[in-house]
Amino acid sequence: MNLLLFADDRTERHLPPEDARVAHIRNVLGMTAGDRFDTGVVNGPHGKALIVEDSQKEGMHLRIEWTREPEPSLPIDLIVGLPRPQTARKILRETTALGISSISFFESEKGEPSYRQSKLWTTAEWERQLIQGAEQAFTTRIPQVRHFQSLETAVSTGDGDRGRIALDVYEGTGPLSAMPDPQKSYTLAIGSERGWSAAERSILRENRFLILDLGGRVLRTETACVAAISIVAARMNWI
Repeated sequence: MNLLLFADDRTERHLPPEDARVAHIRNVLGMTAGDRFDTGVVNGPHGKALIVEDSQKEGMHLRIEWTREPEPSLPIDLIVGLPRPQTARKILRETTALGISSISFFESEKGEPSYRQSKLWTTAEWERQLIQGAEQAFTTRIPQVRHFQSLETAVSTGDGDRGRIALDVYEGTGPLSAMPDPQKSYTLAIGSERGWSAAERSILRENRFLILDLGGRVLRTETACVAAISIVAARMNWI
């Protein structure tokens, strides 16, 4: 945890002794009363937190000074076939760390709809994964997360003026690294763990997605997400 995130911008805050963040501040950061650490508000400002009091019985009393506004999100919206929960956790954390604007999960024709019923999605765990990714990356920005019943409904919500790229190791027309001159924003589509169906490829082409690839290797979904976002961001001069 490189940044501790809160849900609101209160300047006085109490953390009870059983709060996992208290243990992290004490045992990992090695801090106690009088020390300061970096903090922030989800999708809000960064700040510095002063530990005013630290008691084993009462917990921590913090006083926070907000110092700067959040940085903008990377203008990339990710659309990805709903993967198994352990893969989705990695995607949520790592793409948040990279700074994308949104993640849309869709139930793909080759995917498993029951993944949507996992505790990742039926509890607040998915939100905690986003927070962990942001705290690791020292950012307050977290992406919007949405779910769709099909690829068709997922792509129909996008802005038609955005660049649109889909990755396909089998039918890609060229490497993603050789993508055309960059647009101001992108929608990036990645299939399920079993790949695109023929019908989904047709939907992508009908919606003007440029179908490219990351080379001839078949990558894990989370690896493809990180690699593709990094390449597109670099071509946009964001990193």
